[in-house]
Order: sequence, then C-alpha cells, then structure tokens
Amino acid sequence: MPVIRVRHVTTYRYKQPVAFGEHRMMLRPRDSYDQKLLETRLVITPEPVDLRWVHDVFGNCVAIARFAGRAAELRFDSMIRLDHSATHVLDFRIEDYASRYPFTYGAEDMPDLLRLIERQYLDPEHEIDRWARQFLRLDGRSETTEMLAAMTHAVRRDFTYVAREESGIQDPTKTLKLGSGSCRDFAVLMIEAVRALGLAARFVSGYLFVPESRRGSRVGGGATHAWLEVYLPGAGWVEFDPTNGIVGSADLIRVAVVRDPRQAVPVSGTWTGFPSDHLGMTVEVEVTEEGAGADAAEPDSTGARSQLLA
Repeated sequence: MPVIRVRHVTTYRYKQPVAFGEHRMMLRPRDSYDQKLLETRLVITPEPVDLRWVHDVFGNCVAIARFAGRAAELRFDSMIRLDHSATHVLDFRIEDYASRYPFTYGAEDMPDLLRLIERQYLDPEHEIDRWARQFLRLDGRSETTEMLAAMTHAVRRDFTYVAREESGIQDPTKTLKLGSGSCRDFAVLMIEAVRALGLAARFVSGYLFVPESRRGSRVGGGATHAWLEVYLPGAGWVEFDPTNGIVGSADLIRVAVVRDPRQAVPVSGTWTGFPSDHLGMTVEVEVTEEGAGADAAEPDSTGARSQLLA
C-alpha cells in the first residue's frame, strides 16, 4: 500500500490583533480497511488554551480549540501520513436482490438510512428527477453499479469544473442549468439524483491525490475535495467522485462523512474585532506519495471566513 502524506495549512490574517472564539477542525482522516492512519500532527499558532477531541454524530473526529488573548494571525498546520489502498468497482459484492435497480433496502437498514434518502433541495419542476432517470434502462433491468457509474461519468463528461470561492453549495438545479460547478456542487447534484431514485447517499470531504501519471485527467487537487458515498446492500458505502469520474476509493482520502455538506467544514470558528480587520484567509494543501516525489497540485486559496471545499 502506498504511504500518502497530506500537509494542510489554513491561515487567517487581520490588520490588528483580534480575539478568537471557539474553532472546530475536521482534519483527521477516518481509519478504515482501505486507509490506515500512521501519523498525525496539528500545530495551532497562537497556541490554544484548550484543545480537545470529540466524535460527532457521524463518528467523524473533530478537534475543538479555545483561545485567550489576541493575535493578528491564526494558523492551523495539519500533517497526516496514512497507508492507502484503493477499492475498485469490480471489488464490490452487492447482494443479489440489489444488483438490479429498483430494489428496496432491508427492514433492518431502513430506519438508519431514511434521513440519507430524504431530499434536501426543492425540485419543483422535477429537473433532478428527469436527469437521474435518464440513466435507467427502458426495459426496467438496470444494473445498479452500471447505472451509478454512468451517472458519475456523465458529470465528468458533460459538466465543467470551476473552483468556486463563494461560501455554501450551489443549488443542484442551478448546477444542471449552468453545466458547471465545483466538486462540492457536483457531489450534491449526484446525491440529490441518487436520493431521487430512492437510494441512500451521503457527502464526503477529504483530499484528492493526483499522481504524475494522472495529472492531466484529475481536477480538484491542491485543495480539500468532495465526493459522495451510496449505500449498496452487501457492499456497504461505495464511493463515487463525479468530478473526476472515479468509482471506488482510488486517489480519494476521506476525512469526514455527513448528511449535509454544512456539517463537514474543515475549519470554522469565530473572531471578535472590527469587520475591516479581516484581511482574508489562505489555504495550502499538498498531497504527496512518500518516495515518489512531490505529486501535489499547486496550493489553492480563498478569502472566505471559514474554509471551503473546492
């Protein structure tokens, strides 16, 4: 398994020293069978008076920092090392009853999946519904994995990626009309489409590793990245990255899984001072494979108060 190293630095700057409120950080990856955390380091400047770690309602690891005094700069410097082994579409072993769509989740799973099937965006003209149903076979014998893979590749093929600096998520109907968006917009579009078909989906935030051999075919490196997982009986949560047309976890390093993207902001917090004191925020993300040279894309930056997903 390759060893991946991620350096993630977030810096806030101000005209004069300001006071800082509580800050939350979702920077520590989730340990799993396909990614094993080897080392983690978090350096915060100025040093907080208290730093504690908790698991949120989804089991994500969250660091919470409290500060005293004032400073003109606040910096979060995270470094992680992990073993990463990709899962591919051929590795998925779906239960026979779920191998073709439509199917119904089992009674034992449905209570825990209901909120992840529930639509979150209005679709009064049923635009998302129509877009989702174009991937179904007319004879009613759609292969579940093929259908989801086709949807993933269609976003990669038919939409234009743009790294938006605005906060929040673009409405999925707007993403359809514009034919463009960021990785978080594409993830939400596909989540809503999958949910329109009655399947459970959740939002994933993390990092994208871009090796030299895929430099021309991967977008979204050099910043935090977003994709989705769909629950398939027998296979469990399967990853789909519509931004890059990835099915499975190849090159994807998951940090947080949530129902709503607003629950997965990597760094967020408050500060006290004059509005004009805020000079902006920079984000630098570098993802490399140990022993293979520096394969990361150029650092990205944004001026928003809380760190955004690309």
